[in-house]
Amino acid sequence: MAEVLSEYSRVTPEIEALARLCRDNSSIAPEDYITHDVKRGLRDLNGVGVMAGLTEISEIRSSRMVDGKKVPIRGELYYRGYPIGDIVRGFVESDRFGFEETAFLLMFGQLPTQAQLASFNEQLAFYRRLPTNFVRDVVLKAPSQDMMNTLARSVLTMAGYDENPSDISLPNVVRQCIDLLAIFPLLAVYGYQAYRYYKEGESLFIHAPQPGLSTAENILGLLRPDGQYTKLEARLLDLCLVLHAEHGGGNNSTFTTHVVTSSGTDTYSCMAAALASLKGPRHGGANIKVVQMFEDLKQNVKDWQDEEELSRYLRGLLHKENFDHAGLIYGMGHAVYSISDPRADILKQFVEMLSREKGYAEEYALYAAVERLAPQVIASERKIYKGVSANVDFYSGFVYHMLGLPVELYTPIFAVARVAGWSAHRMEELVNMGKIIRPAYASVQPVRPYIPWAERG
Repeated sequence: MAEVLSEYSRVTPEIEALARLCRDNSSIAPEDYITHDVKRGLRDLNGVGVMAGLTEISEIRSSRMVDGKKVPIRGELYYRGYPIGDIVRGFVESDRFGFEETAFLLMFGQLPTQAQLASFNEQLAFYRRLPTNFVRDVVLKAPSQDMMNTLARSVLTMAGYDENPSDISLPNVVRQCIDLLAIFPLLAVYGYQAYRYYKEGESLFIHAPQPGLSTAENILGLLRPDGQYTKLEARLLDLCLVLHAEHGGGNNSTFTTHVVTSSGTDTYSCMAAALASLKGPRHGGANIKVVQMFEDLKQNVKDWQDEEELSRYLRGLLHKENFDHAGLIYGMGHAVYSISDPRADILKQFVEMLSREKGYAEEYALYAAVERLAPQVIASERKIYKGVSANVDFYSGFVYHMLGLPVELYTPIFAVARVAGWSAHRMEELVNMGKIIRPAYASVQPVRPYIPWAERG
């Protein structure tokens, strides 16, 4: 079987020839985009997104108009009109987990009362279970090292266990979204455990979720062999979930959610499409690159406190001499924010505490040094149209690393959080559903006369 699969997966010379044919007949001249005034990536030349819709779910602010000019400001993020800093401060100061409250806010538009949050947590606990034999028949069969593909497959398979999978009435979609919010941690962690057992030869253990625990606590409890974790570990993971739960309607996976929902398809297909979008390294996989980059830095920089040596390494990254030769300093810069990413600012306040608890104080100092030096190096090497600062991926990967989370689960945990935002946007699109989202494409292919079969050689 392995030989058959290897042959099946091989790129043959015939396939390579077809790929060249595809490339030769699919390349569009860059100047044509300017001629037709096409906003590539739905963004203008200044990086500003093309207005494609309206939302009440979240808002990003990175500038304001002063005397008719756009002036950069420290980044601001709002969930349903509430500043993200106020939301975090609210549950941190009252010593509560915040993800479930945040999911309720995003999905239903208001901060829950104590009774509403208790009821919502009860619903999550009820749905935080998989159909009988689902783990054996679906998760443990054909395990993959790609956890996002495993997660998407499991989500699509869940449709087969739903008596009304294609009913897009709002009450039914609300039920489906709460169900998926509850089981995403199980699907992600169990998929990883199956991979470790079948592909890596590690011991297999499948813990049952605990109804009274938060999403963050259940992730750590399901993942670790002994099910143990500290309060600070659970709080930091919970904070990461809150900060990743939503980020404006224009990010790639959320826009995918709107586009797919507008076609009238079912919730499971919609979430699988969003997962496919998030999986891309330009979107959800960025924090993996940050951790890998720092591992390379630690191997090649002898003195972590030597700022000149650190700057040389960072400059080497930009010159495509270090790490993956991509010319990027991962975790620095953002498509929208310039002066600061508010999520990174919030997360950094707590990262130092975890680094002390876990014995990573030196690594934290290294991250802080790179955060300070990288913008200076980038500014000296490249012409930039806006400021560069650390984004949330810069520190979230470090948190996951300190928590001992496997790299394979970094992006799935992002999905565990973002399903709250996807659900909110799917419901918003359904409530306001009008036309199917269908942008225009201009054809630049000249009309050609048909060549009869006998004349093609």
